[in-house]
Amino acid sequence: MSKVIAIFGAGTGLGVSLAHRFGREGFRVALVARRRYRLDALAARLADEGIEAAVFPADLTDPAQVPALVEAIRERFGRIDVVEYGPVPAGLDFTPAAGLDAATLRTLIPLFLLTPVEVVQAVLPEMTERADGAILLTQGFSAVHAMANLSGPGPVMAAARNYVYSLHAELAGTGVYAATLAVAAAIARSENAPAADATGATGDLTVDGMRFPVVDPDDLAECYWEMYTHRDRVEQVYPPAVIPAAAAV
Repeated sequence: MSKVIAIFGAGTGLGVSLAHRFGREGFRVALVARRRYRLDALAARLADEGIEAAVFPADLTDPAQVPALVEAIRERFGRIDVVEYGPVPAGLDFTPAAGLDAATLRTLIPLFLLTPVEVVQAVLPEMTERADGAILLTQGFSAVHAMANLSGPGPVMAAARNYVYSLHAELAGTGVYAATLAVAAAIARSENAPAADATGATGDLTVDGMRFPVVDPDDLAECYWEMYTHRDRVEQVYPPAVIPAAAAV
């Protein structure tokens, strides 16, 4: 039976590229996100390229939905071999740390911490029983390096990053791999990508005076495939070693 990757937060950027990259290796694809019509369009594109995909609309801000969601994926495909979790809501805003309050954090914690933990709890037993599997968490760069005026998602993602580090160590030798990819860039073709100009070119993303490159999601997907096959690191920053000088804390 061919393997299955479940992409939580599948969108037009990294989600599509991951589906293509893993699909080329024979993976079937479960696409998870909030809006069915977008998922249906993505699944149709994949089908045209000979990649089997199915859609699973879900609200990932509600961790209580996870057990039934994972079970639905299993019923459709029979198994889950790889999980990639990386939803980014359109228009996600940063908050200066000095203005961050509990109400803001409460809105971020379910999507960026509670739900991924629930996903792991739902898929880990079958992976450890098979002694094979991978859990991949996509995060923003502020989870790795704190930056002035770019708080909010970062502290919550940093907690999830801590969790993945612990999970990676605990799963050593089991055949199950846990890792995180921190994206220090905007992702082209995603909902949050900078708009292209009249020539079709896309400029860097500027946030609070700091410039971040715009990367091709195909390159990120290739990075994930390398991480999945080599299993030699708990974390990769992409582009490698990018730390904006203006962001030093």
